[in-house]
Amino acid sequence: MNFPFRIAKRYLFAKKSHNAINIISYLSMAGVAVGTMALIIVLSVFNGFDSLIKSLFSSFSPDIEITALEGKSFSLDTLDLAKLQQLDEIEAIAEVVEENALFKYDDRYHIGNIKGIDSTYTRITGLDTMVMRGEFDLAVEPYSKTVIGQGVAYYLGIRLSLDRPLIIYMPKRTRNISYNPEQAFNERYLFPSGMFQVEQEFDSKYIFVPISIARDLLEFKNKQVTALEIKLIPGTSYSQITDKLQSLLGSGFEVKDRYRQNEIFYKTMKSEKWMIFFILIFILILASFNIIGSLTMLIIEKKKDVSSLRSMGADIHLIRKIFLTEGWMISAIGACIGLVLGILISWLQQHFGIVKLGGSGAFIIDAYPVKLALLDILLGFTSVLAIGFLAAWFPIRYITGRYVIQQHYSTR
Repeated sequence: MNFPFRIAKRYLFAKKSHNAINIISYLSMAGVAVGTMALIIVLSVFNGFDSLIKSLFSSFSPDIEITALEGKSFSLDTLDLAKLQQLDEIEAIAEVVEENALFKYDDRYHIGNIKGIDSTYTRITGLDTMVMRGEFDLAVEPYSKTVIGQGVAYYLGIRLSLDRPLIIYMPKRTRNISYNPEQAFNERYLFPSGMFQVEQEFDSKYIFVPISIARDLLEFKNKQVTALEIKLIPGTSYSQITDKLQSLLGSGFEVKDRYRQNEIFYKTMKSEKWMIFFILIFILILASFNIIGSLTMLIIEKKKDVSSLRSMGADIHLIRKIFLTEGWMISAIGACIGLVLGILISWLQQHFGIVKLGGSGAFIIDAYPVKLALLDILLGFTSVLAIGFLAAWFPIRYITGRYVIQQHYSTR
């Protein structure tokens, strides 16, 4: 145990004649602990929500989406579908037809998207597992069925029954001008068989229909689609397969992985996380001013000790190192306490869901999601120690140089 550490430890934990300095030191330590704990918990909650929403997106967004670079649709005859299906990295391929449409139920209207899918689609995503009411049934006979988002059902007041159908209107692609607005739209009657809940943006916009009905509404040919959605073999590298598919398909198609399909969302989530991180770091910087006050009072109180040490041959660097060690100890102990409490609270929330979400079952989960990440823990702990070191280093250099050392020479 080196000399500066022993002296710093004695100053921090030994009983002093002036209790106020002890109290301020412990308050500084508590402030650092609370700030560190909040940093770990908030970052863990962000990680929890990020993982939750990514898992929800995996129930809706495919691993890979192939679309035409120009235009809204393309024919399957323009690419070698059989060659795609033979790739070792691909597990399944689904044909998709998607377009905006007008929905009507009773006297209510809502604008959203229809997504026509084939029988392979449930292998691409886990949407059939996200059905909260009814069942995932897209039968065409004896009557056509549809699966709708919970938000669409809310806006239209839809009930899962066979007494009233959902009417879908799609503008005709013909150029003939008609004075009767009803003749300008293709329409189909479908009966809702189930409601799914993924995420508000999707739930309030999408309904799923058989791909044959979507093609009829859009007046598409039999092999015409707006996208191909692909399920990859687990463990496949997204970057490698996207480059491989892009090279195979050519410049007329665009290959998007799950990140590029929801690029704005992922960037927003990442930006929000870092913004919160820097806000909490700023709060920790403000809390570190307590360390400055504590060390300032300690240095002023220990002027006689410093004079004695100087008389015994201690140089200014050793004296500064003593007080710097004490400031760093305050930060390190506070950071360790906050780290342990933050990890413990996050672990309890992750496994037992102590803090519940409000809304009486309106959410997919009933408690705040939490996910501990080692990188966030290390980053938070390192940042707190760095702040504590700087908070001690700057005032110690200034105060010891201006007051303590000058006082020593003035008393000689």
